[in-house]
Amino acid sequence: METSTLQASREWWSQRWLDLLDSYRFKKRLERARNYARQGNVLSIEFKGATVLARVQGSEAEPYKVSLSLDPFSDEQWGYVIETMSERAIFAAKLLAGEMPQNIEDVFTANGLSLFPFTLSDVHSKCSCPDKANPCKHIGAVYYQLGDRFSEDPFVLFQLRGSTKEKIISDLRKLRSAKNVETLDASSLPDVQESIPHSQNSVKIDFFWQYNDPLESSLVVIAPSSGETILDVLGSIPLKEEETSTNVTIADVVMKYFNTVYKDASQKAFLAAMNIGGST
Repeated sequence: METSTLQASREWWSQRWLDLLDSYRFKKRLERARNYARQGNVLSIEFKGATVLARVQGSEAEPYKVSLSLDPFSDEQWGYVIETMSERAIFAAKLLAGEMPQNIEDVFTANGLSLFPFTLSDVHSKCSCPDKANPCKHIGAVYYQLGDRFSEDPFVLFQLRGSTKEKIISDLRKLRSAKNVETLDASSLPDVQESIPHSQNSVKIDFFWQYNDPLESSLVVIAPSSGETILDVLGSIPLKEEETSTNVTIADVVMKYFNTVYKDASQKAFLAAMNIGGST
């Protein structure tokens, strides 16, 4: 039951990474690795280029040193991948939103590559411990910790393949911008220039927030907020610390009410944005 709950809470790309390790036949070693990860034995994880360097506390006083890497893609290979991504705006939109598109692998396979390793032998790992088995429990612990990192930031997986979040986003934006410029009808440029106001006074303030042209639907990603709300940012309301008959302060009651209203309003806004149950 616990395993299925954990799997349901993980992002699919993180679970895909962990499934590879879970296929390892030495289950007791994996269980020890999982316990190491849960108990905080992985003291640090950092990237050196496309290689993960970690320190894992084992039975000895000195932490063991672990390194883990995949075969990185060349700049040329990444260029082909980014070009393919740029042809479908949904990839850029989802990645900018911190999500991994479900069919992201299609982008890589179309260029003869694989984002995820096929087997554990595709993962190059070393540990300074005396255990000859690979993966040992220290490597396994780092492997599990990386799964959590992937859930927080899918670009970590790309970094293992040799490219950074900043470069991917920058290259995507450049290619998207170049494609948009190429699709402009040159004959319409004079009309565009004529429509540009010659002075600030000609700007129609009443229509500043209005945009009548259709948006490119693939660039629009609608998702409910999963981070801090404005109520979290503002904190507790400074009301008198007076308890009700149920030993709950008035401030707690008010905040609970506001949270209910906020969630209800957020849900209705999301349904309205998705045009669910409304008119078209």
